[in-house]
Amino acid sequence: MEAVLGHLRGAIERGDYAIGDKLPSEAELCRTLEISRPVLREALRALQTMGLTVSRTGKGTFVVAGAVEDPTFGDYAASDLLEVRRHVEIPVAGYAARRRTAENLDHLTHLLDRMEQETDTTAWVAMDTVFHLAVAEAAQNPVFRRVIEEIRDALARQSAFLNELGGRREQSNREHRAIVEALIDGSEHDAVQAMTHHLDRVETTLTDILRPRRTDAPTEGGPKA
Repeated sequence: MEAVLGHLRGAIERGDYAIGDKLPSEAELCRTLEISRPVLREALRALQTMGLTVSRTGKGTFVVAGAVEDPTFGDYAASDLLEVRRHVEIPVAGYAARRRTAENLDHLTHLLDRMEQETDTTAWVAMDTVFHLAVAEAAQNPVFRRVIEEIRDALARQSAFLNELGGRREQSNREHRAIVEALIDGSEHDAVQAMTHHLDRVETTLTDILRPRRTDAPTEGGPKA
């Protein structure tokens, strides 16, 4: 999927497809690139998340930007989402370290164990959002949980995007483990630092994915899948 995405993104950034142009049909792209339809659809979803295209029901996929700027996850731009997460989840982790109950710690520990064993990305992403909700619950302030609940869909979309294109799952598991260990220790300082590091890595991975890449012409026959 990454190869297909890179090929299509490169074609858009080179101007092979200009703003307003319609991409070839799914059938034509699958035939030209010699890929399966599920792989192509994942790549097309990623292009849309990056803000390069829009999909219009019954009409096809159209180019709306010539370069990646600020991707959108659900209702929220990535930059807005990260800004809010830093202002909410970092202090929440500190509060959670001071206020967590034995029940909170048990829930988080079992959830993290399941995440570390999970191999299905969709299932892992679902648990990822539950993890961040559980940390908010441990802060013992229902407003914090409500805020995370509001951005839950965006968090899931971002998590799936980072895992598909940035291979974040194992690294994220380690970062989550550090957060839980800080909560178990009751260390507000360590919890704040662990959550800060986690969000720093999210931002770095997102930046790496969106950074302009070389857009050399693809080899004849296109990427294989």
